[in-house]
Amino acid sequence: MGEHTVSTAKDDQELRAFTRALLADVKALERMLASDVFETGVRRIGAEQEMFLVDAMMQPAPVAMQILEDLKLDNLTTELARFNLEANLSPKVFGGTCLSEMEAEIRDCVDIASAAAQRAGAEVVLSGILPTLRKVDLSLDNMSPIPRYFELNRVMKKLRGGEFKVLIKGLDELDMTHDNVMLEACNTSFQIHFQTGPEEFARLYNLAQAVTAPVLAAAVNSPVLLRHRLWMETRIALFQQSIDVRTASAHARGGRPRVHFGDRWVQKGVLELFREDIARFRVMLAGHRDEDPMAVLARGEVPKLSALRMHNGTVYRWNRACYGLSGPKPHLRIEMRSLPAGPTILDEMANAAFFFGLMATYADEHPNIHEVMNFDDAKNNFFAAARHGLQAQFTWIGGRNYTAAELILDELLPHARAGLTGAGVASDDIDRYLGVLEERVRKNRTGSRWILQSLANMEGTTTLDQAYRTVVSGLVQRQKTGDPIHKWELASADEGESDPRDSFRTVGQFMSTDLFTIHPGDIVDLATNVMEWEHIRHVPVEDESGHLVGMITHRALLQLIAMHTAGEGAEPVVVSSIMSPVPVTATPDTPTLEAMKLMQEHKVSCLPVVENDRLVGLITGRDLFDVSAKLLEHFFGD
Repeated sequence: MGEHTVSTAKDDQELRAFTRALLADVKALERMLASDVFETGVRRIGAEQEMFLVDAMMQPAPVAMQILEDLKLDNLTTELARFNLEANLSPKVFGGTCLSEMEAEIRDCVDIASAAAQRAGAEVVLSGILPTLRKVDLSLDNMSPIPRYFELNRVMKKLRGGEFKVLIKGLDELDMTHDNVMLEACNTSFQIHFQTGPEEFARLYNLAQAVTAPVLAAAVNSPVLLRHRLWMETRIALFQQSIDVRTASAHARGGRPRVHFGDRWVQKGVLELFREDIARFRVMLAGHRDEDPMAVLARGEVPKLSALRMHNGTVYRWNRACYGLSGPKPHLRIEMRSLPAGPTILDEMANAAFFFGLMATYADEHPNIHEVMNFDDAKNNFFAAARHGLQAQFTWIGGRNYTAAELILDELLPHARAGLTGAGVASDDIDRYLGVLEERVRKNRTGSRWILQSLANMEGTTTLDQAYRTVVSGLVQRQKTGDPIHKWELASADEGESDPRDSFRTVGQFMSTDLFTIHPGDIVDLATNVMEWEHIRHVPVEDESGHLVGMITHRALLQLIAMHTAGEGAEPVVVSSIMSPVPVTATPDTPTLEAMKLMQEHKVSCLPVVENDRLVGLITGRDLFDVSAKLLEHFFGD
């Protein structure tokens, strides 16, 4: 845990030099905190807006670099993937019309990015996780061409000692491995910042930890990942696992992942967090030492603390302490990282107003939150909110139990209103943003609920692929109206694409994925009954490692019956003795026309679909007949 070097001999020297610079920055920060050089007496807020880029098929569009080259704006920058963008907003003094000013600035950024995206054949969409993402989108080819990202990938893979594993259980279960850090690119967020003074940092940071859960519960917008319905805010589980570089021994010791909520209340101040993160987590990136911070302080100037800021950027607390320079004096702020992007800018600002209002009011009402609330309750509330959204069960101040919705409506909204009013925020802004959040909670219509209910609304009326693309198309179109999520109608199949061919271009778009399989050593009677019970004519045969080794067809069973009828006490026939070898397979990206040709050339009525040597789906002649019928009906029907 204390070892900071991670690479080759040449890199070791650089990392040792960087570690010395990091420790020097900490010493400089200690002196700064003792000498009262930080900005105090003013409260500022800020935000970062992340967004997805999608193409006409509503799938990720890797055109971020083209857009950035087109715009050349300082406040619009890259994210990990070429299909993501990030807008950095200017800080606002907390009070007056700060919230509506922030909303206007976000709209300007998103509108400018949207116009440039359309010139590149793409659209901007705000979503915590893009519902149409596929595993194939998460290759290094789609990583933004920034050396820091590739170096992070290299170092994290080395630390991990193998592939990254993700196991998330929700309504469905996702169990997968991936060979790079691009799983993290599935996430986009709306990160908000709250400036504090050094003397108040510990109590305000603890307040942020406490109020994050109810704010997140009302804001959930990431219920699906790779077509799996998981947590209401799946980003929380995915981000922790997608860059988890702990070794097996670190797991066994209960070592903390780099993405974490924390384990206890902060007692002394910001230095406590920085020191702990340096002690716990290895240095992964070495930057150039651009100054001697103690010499800078001796000149009466403010150091950049570049090494400390770089290391802090590789440790991902859900509420992160930040050191910043935006004027003549340095400042401290709390970065709340758990909120998802979307579903609309107005909804995002309602979430931000709720958080800022609670921070303002509880700073006076509960300055010592650790005395009235257990840290474990705050942490459990956070993960309950991520899993269940407004249906989460919370243990709140004083040990009282609520559902998230009850707590928000009965207790927290009045407090948030009082906090915003006390901070001098414009009454029209308070009414607008908290009114939006209140209606969302009363109607139980979060972004996650809208996505899940829209998918359920289309079940049985269209293909799964088209349903997911219709949801994303619905997000794009509804976001343009500016109406908040609680006013949206559910997405429906009849608002899908005008050209149905878009739903059948590759076999992965319509293949069957709910498969019944058997093993080579199973008896044929089992295969016979499975076919009869499930009304299917093809059963794939897998070995114990999940590799496809053959196929049992209805025809093979008929031939067996014709050749041999087992009498009582006869030795049962096993699957391996009658299964057919698999002459040809497809991948999810195999074009449908190519699949048709393969089936015709090899004279097979069933085509297994394989990815990474594992069976992931099946298409049959019946499936292709249904596709043809739908296309004929569209183009020649009525």
